[in-house]
Amino acid sequence: MKFVAILSLIALFLSSHVSLSTPLDPIEPSHLLPRPLILQYTSSIEEPSDSTLNQLRCDSWRFAGEANNLAPWRVVPTECGPYVRDYVTGLAYRFDLEMVARESLNYARTVEIKGDGMDAWIFDIDETLLSNLPYYTSHGYGLELFNAHEFDIWVEKAIAPAIESSLILYEEVRALGFKIFFLTGRSEAHMNVTIENLKRAGFLHWDKLILRGPNDKGKTATAYKSEKRREIEEEGYRIHGNSGDQWSDLLGYSVSSRSFKLPNPMYFIP
Repeated sequence: MKFVAILSLIALFLSSHVSLSTPLDPIEPSHLLPRPLILQYTSSIEEPSDSTLNQLRCDSWRFAGEANNLAPWRVVPTECGPYVRDYVTGLAYRFDLEMVARESLNYARTVEIKGDGMDAWIFDIDETLLSNLPYYTSHGYGLELFNAHEFDIWVEKAIAPAIESSLILYEEVRALGFKIFFLTGRSEAHMNVTIENLKRAGFLHWDKLILRGPNDKGKTATAYKSEKRREIEEEGYRIHGNSGDQWSDLLGYSVSSRSFKLPNPMYFIP
């Protein structure tokens, strides 16, 4: 009886399979694929003001810059000068910086520290740890072409304030057991004033401060920082995190496990 029952089940399965395999009614070509979904914006009854349109365009410009979608740019667009000023001197910039610091710390807390002293975190300096807003206040918040001589005069004053959220992140990351590397595009000629400024701003301890030497002259920031990260790796360090305000701080080779981009709409360094 069991054998007969099994044969009956097999026959039932085959009959249902054959019936499902029979040709179906033809489907109209227009229904073969779903119709495309197209986002259509509703037009406002009232035309937006010129100031509103400019705000929106400058929002888009800043987003494109932060996403690294802009071609290399040299100055802030003239019409976006007031927008950038209001952003970097207002709450939005502060909140964006705090968001980056918070997410960086959340990640840092997930890293398993081996205890061999080889777990590293890299920080850029300018607009990452130290703020040059006092300098850019007098230079159009990025509207002016960068003047290396004038900026060097500012650097030599050693009075750039700390970015508060970055100072907190630095202290927390260090307390977790990471080795701290400061990797900056500043010249070795500014070694002493950079150390003075860092300590004055509250960054009291680090494992290595790396500045551009004579052999780094003429290199793009991406190439220079990639080379220095490779040297760090060749010393046996594991680079878990990297914080910088420029994509050139983060891209290239020997990149960290996670990279964190701080906002900076005032200038672009390739």
